[in-house]
Amino acid sequence: MDYRARNSRALRMGVHRERASYSWRGTVRPMMALVRQLLEPEAPLLAKAFYGGGDPGPITATMAHVPELLEVALPFIGATLSPSALDWRTKEIVIVRTSALMQCRYCIDSHTPVALDSGLSSLQVHALRNEADLAVAFDNPRDLALVYWTDAVVGPGPVSDDSRLAAQAVFCEAEIVELTLLVGVTLLLNRYATSLVLPVNDDVIARLASEGFSRS
Repeated sequence: MDYRARNSRALRMGVHRERASYSWRGTVRPMMALVRQLLEPEAPLLAKAFYGGGDPGPITATMAHVPELLEVALPFIGATLSPSALDWRTKEIVIVRTSALMQCRYCIDSHTPVALDSGLSSLQVHALRNEADLAVAFDNPRDLALVYWTDAVVGPGPVSDDSRLAAQAVFCEAEIVELTLLVGVTLLLNRYATSLVLPVNDDVIARLASEGFSRS
């Protein structure tokens, strides 16, 4: 199975090309996207393979401006975000938590439904989004260790010896490497999506409302 099938939900979240918006003191104002999303007919030849005959979402449609980087970056991103030796639920804990710490509206909103579908409860997702108490939401020590390692890697500054020892007590070396890479890739996407003002699609917005989540 190729990376597009494994990770389609993570990379195809925002299929509309209207302006994003933000709220400032109760007033919703439009934010102009910095980079145009390329439609498949106008995408460079090297990028067309990533469209799959449809709209690939704003991450791919903006990266398509630089196809030589797209064809290297997207398979790596897809493999890192997709379930592997680490299960889907574990990865979504890291992705949502990292995105919340970085205040990435696009990634928080887009991954909240994915996190719910991975098996996380509504309370747990609220906690990862800093909207509920982590200690109340998570009673599994491994889950809490995962959150604390994510917090340590996001930073700022050096990771403390205590954080490294705590992670080493719960996770094997391969898991630590993959979890740390996952945080790093999520950070990259957080800053990419925030800087380019990528829009969240209407289906995701409706799902958030139906599950009792406010927009980030």
